[in-house]
Amino acid sequence: MFEGYGQTECTGIATANVPGACRFGSIGKPIRDVEIRISDQGEILIRSPGVIQGYWNKPEKTTETIVDGWLHTGDVGRVDADGYVYIMDRLKDIIITAGGKNITPSEIENQLKFSPYISDAVVVGDKRPYLTCLVMIDQENVTKFAQDHDVPFTNYTSLCHAQEVIDLVGGIIEKVNQNFARVETIKKFRLIDQLLDAEDEELTPTMKLKRKVVNEKYIDLIESMYKA
Repeated sequence: MFEGYGQTECTGIATANVPGACRFGSIGKPIRDVEIRISDQGEILIRSPGVIQGYWNKPEKTTETIVDGWLHTGDVGRVDADGYVYIMDRLKDIIITAGGKNITPSEIENQLKFSPYISDAVVVGDKRPYLTCLVMIDQENVTKFAQDHDVPFTNYTSLCHAQEVIDLVGGIIEKVNQNFARVETIKKFRLIDQLLDAEDEELTPTMKLKRKVVNEKYIDLIESMYKA
């Protein structure tokens, strides 16, 4: 299986890994007749015969998305020295700290989710002095951890408030922090202590946290991490 990349606006595929030219973690190199460049904001831009002329009856959307023939994908990425393209985040999700540093939260979140004890995470920090994180634990694995280590709990909420569980997640975050520059490290975190399912507004049907909803619904929890 080879990873590729494209959008409807460029008539499907724009880059691809192929036999003999494949790099793990990348979306491959541009296919024939496709040009890729990275904007000053880090956005992936595409120019090719397949890029659409515009959106039907949406001139403002067209002007925003297609500039001088270049399709603005909304994805943040990079191109390595050999021409392989990598997607790092969505442009709209980029965090700009109070100090003016640009942070790609999904890179940090994905490393946290490598842990079997973390189901999902949302990094917070836009216009703030440091990064914080809201974490959703994996119920099954954390429950087993609690049972194996004689941690008392009665339900999901009490599990999230157990100091041993908080310390467990804190240790995972500290380990992930070692892979990032100081400005990219998570200084504080909170566990979402409600057991969520796909019917809840915070989650997508695939059980992933919705960044915008989480930032709005848990604003008090977020603010608690920025109080002196």
